[in-house]
Order: sequence, then structure tokens, then C-alpha cells
Amino acid sequence: MTATSRENSALHRAIKPRMRAAIQKPWTIAQFLEWEERQPLRHEFDGARTVAMTGGTAAHETIKMNLSAALVGRLRGTPCRPYGSDLKIEAGDSIRYPDVFVSCSPIDPKATIVREPVVIFEVLSSSTAGVDRIVKNREYRSIPSVRRYIMLEQDRIGGEVLERHGAEWVSKTLKADDVLRFPGVGIEIPLRELYDGLNFDEQG
Repeated sequence: MTATSRENSALHRAIKPRMRAAIQKPWTIAQFLEWEERQPLRHEFDGARTVAMTGGTAAHETIKMNLSAALVGRLRGTPCRPYGSDLKIEAGDSIRYPDVFVSCSPIDPKATIVREPVVIFEVLSSSTAGVDRIVKNREYRSIPSVRRYIMLEQDRIGGEVLERHGAEWVSKTLKADDVLRFPGVGIEIPLRELYDGLNFDEQG
């Protein structure tokens, strides 16, 4: 190999990683939202890649429906409203579709992104529990308006609530006889109410 050939080869090796890095440059949120509008399925965006939203189990849907019904009735007459997973929120560099969340701010009827959520719920599943407990936990707590992040088990009555206290977050494990309290909006929900219609004893 001549000196010129060696120089060209070295230059090619130096340029190729830069080209690869440019090709793999993460999307911005604006780029993701523009892309998602053209997709037949909903996608989340974790700041670097897209994640297609998939269906859940009957237990997962039952808990979501019970939760939505409990919130709708109790929040009636207040400025707060519950929303489901057809609407998304922005969490730092990510876009997420929480199972259920509550916002107390005015919302444009045509909006697809809801700003300033105050409470976020995720129903855990075996395929998403790790992301919900670690990644989304970090993302949701970074939203200044969020006061509580609640993770609900779907194979038993229980879960975990993280509550903001000033600059700190306090975690509490939820047991079957516990009551979810939301002093900011003055409502309470017995945890068992969210599992109405599910019989875990019969399922073993």
C-alpha cells in the first residue's frame, strides 16, 4: 500500500464514524411528533427512539376503567379532569402516554398533548414494569407540576405511590386496605375500588 493509499484509508476511517453519528443523531420532540402524526399506531418517544404502543390484558383495562370512573365522579365540580392513554404528555426529552393522569389546567379541546399534569398513574405489567419503575419514574418526577406518581399492580391489589414533598420525593408501598389520598384536590379513593371485578383468589 502506498503512502497516499494509507492516508486515504486513514481519512476514510476517521470520516466514517462521524457520518454514522450524524445518521444516528436523536430526533427532537418536534421531529417525533411530526413523524407520529403519519403513523397508524401510537408511539412513545424516550428521547432517542420510538416505542410502539401495544395492547394490554383484561386486568390492565379493568383497573384503568375503574380508576377513570372513580376520578370522574370525585373530580366533578373541580377544575381538575382525568385523561386516558389517548392523550400524551411531555416529560423532559420524552413523550409518554400514561394509562391515566389528572390535570387541573385549562386544555384546548383540540390538544393532543396535555400540559401540567399533577397526578400520573401507570398500571404495571411484566413487559413494562422496569420502564415504569425506573425510566418513567425519573421522567415524571422531572415535570414541575407533578405531585404524585402512582404505580398499580395488575396481578394483585397493591402498588406504590411517590409523592413530592418540597424538593424531596417520598415513596410508600400500597396495600389492599390503603386509601389513595389527594389533598390538593380534596378526594380519596380506596385502593380496592380500583380492582372491582377482579378476583385474584380464583385466579390463584
